[in-house]
Amino acid sequence: MMNSDNHVKPILIFPAGMPRSLEFLRKALGEGRSVIGASSLSLDPSQEKYPAWLNLPDITAPEFGEKLGQAITQCNISGIYTPNPVVWDYLNRTLKEIAPGVSLVNESPVDMELNGYRSAIHHAGKLLATALPLASNIAGKKPVAQIELAALVRHADVIPGMCDHEKFRVLCEIARHSPRGDIVEIGSWWGKSAFILARLARLYDIGKLLCVDPWSNQHLVQNDEQGMVDTVSAQVDAEEALAVFEMNLLPYSADHVNYLRLPSVDAALQYRSRRQASTATFGTTDYSGSIAILHIDGNHSYSAAQADIAAWSGLVAAGGWIVVDDYVWPYGDGPQRAGDEFLAENQEKIDVAFVMGSALFIQLSPGGDY
Repeated sequence: MMNSDNHVKPILIFPAGMPRSLEFLRKALGEGRSVIGASSLSLDPSQEKYPAWLNLPDITAPEFGEKLGQAITQCNISGIYTPNPVVWDYLNRTLKEIAPGVSLVNESPVDMELNGYRSAIHHAGKLLATALPLASNIAGKKPVAQIELAALVRHADVIPGMCDHEKFRVLCEIARHSPRGDIVEIGSWWGKSAFILARLARLYDIGKLLCVDPWSNQHLVQNDEQGMVDTVSAQVDAEEALAVFEMNLLPYSADHVNYLRLPSVDAALQYRSRRQASTATFGTTDYSGSIAILHIDGNHSYSAAQADIAAWSGLVAAGGWIVVDDYVWPYGDGPQRAGDEFLAENQEKIDVAFVMGSALFIQLSPGGDY
């Protein structure tokens, strides 16, 4: 942790043109820190991005340590950031001799890059070791290998959005206990849960994923009780969100993922009549018309959540799942009221119902389609 004096003294970023260096530069400038870029290239195009600049010899040059020490003294540098693993290792061993009192401000770049993967492997192993007991009416398929689950965890982590670990755990488990059919998600935005569902559909041979979202700022208005959600929603760009969604899902589509850019009720009518989605990005995808997993995470107002359930629940297959996201939601009770009404009105058609994390999970009875 830097003290206030070090916060004013500049940080040297070297090599300055690496992507991680430029990322650190943006963050540092945003925090009001003083920074100096440095490079061993005679003409480094990243120089124009920095408020101050130094040229240093190659790290293999005999004079590198001397020149670095002089730069630290002349510029009153308090610390050094480097994402280059070779430079970091060299400075970690020699910096106390080159410039006593000056230290590296970041951990090992190798650890920085691999920590997310290590965490994913650990999390996957923990999930497999502590299977969730699920009183499902469908026998569970064999769990996937740890590396498959770790890959799912890791790739999901880099997609923006909210999917708590408890919900993730249950999604993995209900996918094992799911009939075949389409997976339909109402409300996809950046695509975090869509990615999870798409991978689970492949891993457990369930079916294809259809995402339904108008990607419209108008449809983001939820009239939450204190207006906090709507205030933030007004600041986001729906067109950008769709582009982010496409980038996140496109590498995994392979005629397996598509979307309808429509309000939920309109999309349900189209799904019933055509069972097909066509987009410029994903091409044309055919669907079965029978839903194995319905994930409702659209507009959270009571009227919208109720309309989503009414429009889509009748298409869920026997033994299929309905997931009402944000059933526990600090900004309002729309999803909870709509979910409770569905439970009360359909008790005889429901085998399993429970809340875990923030979501309500419902499995329909196997005795005929809902």
